[in-house]
Amino acid sequence: MRNVLILTLGLVLLCGCATTPDNGGLKTQVKSNPVAETNLNLGIAYMQRGEYEKALEKLDRAYKADPNYYNTHYAYGLLYQELGKPKLADEHFRKAIQLNPTDSATRNAYGQFQCLQGHYKKAEKLFKEAADNPLYETPEAPLANAGLCAVQNKDDAKAETYFRRALDINPKIPLALLQMSRLSYNRGKFLSARGYLQRYQEVARHTPESLWLGIRIERELGDKNAVASYGLLLKNNFPDSEETALYLESRQR
Repeated sequence: MRNVLILTLGLVLLCGCATTPDNGGLKTQVKSNPVAETNLNLGIAYMQRGEYEKALEKLDRAYKADPNYYNTHYAYGLLYQELGKPKLADEHFRKAIQLNPTDSATRNAYGQFQCLQGHYKKAEKLFKEAADNPLYETPEAPLANAGLCAVQNKDDAKAETYFRRALDINPKIPLALLQMSRLSYNRGKFLSARGYLQRYQEVARHTPESLWLGIRIERELGDKNAVASYGLLLKNNFPDSEETALYLESRQR
């Protein structure tokens, strides 16, 4: 998910503008410092390639050109998160929100960061704030992330609530569909689990997790052909995955 955030931020910055709150609390378009913008885009490109040292160098140049460009602080937060420096990541996420209080994308990213740190209540608050912003075009994203964070906190009931809310807005969210399939399977609702997984297959490529889940669902439903099909896909596409090892081991029982 963090890679998706980096990519999304990079695409947004290509427009050559930043958003800042006006006196009424609404965002207005302002031209960013071109030196800051250029270096920030270069920094994001390096982040996408995993060249973090070069990325940091470019972000430092962007910051020097314009210390109050909130997207630079957003990118700093993502980068320091990847580098395992949570204090610096936290500092820059908070600064980005301070500079642009109405930006839900930053709150969503900061919520993911807080969840990874085990701060579940803080994360949930940030996700809810992001989703409740009427100007945010994709509120389903923080809702799905809130569900995933609840899963991490072993609160499946809350997770299901958030995943359902996300799917009500956008029925084609792969993350929510796969997680709802998993939750349904764990509750013994195997037909429902199959239905969610089929919907997932329509909008996303299979992963080792989704294929292994499909194998277990179809075993419960007694469809040997579907089990064999999922198993073949798993072995051929992900031969070294943990899920393939589990599948091969389960066949020997």
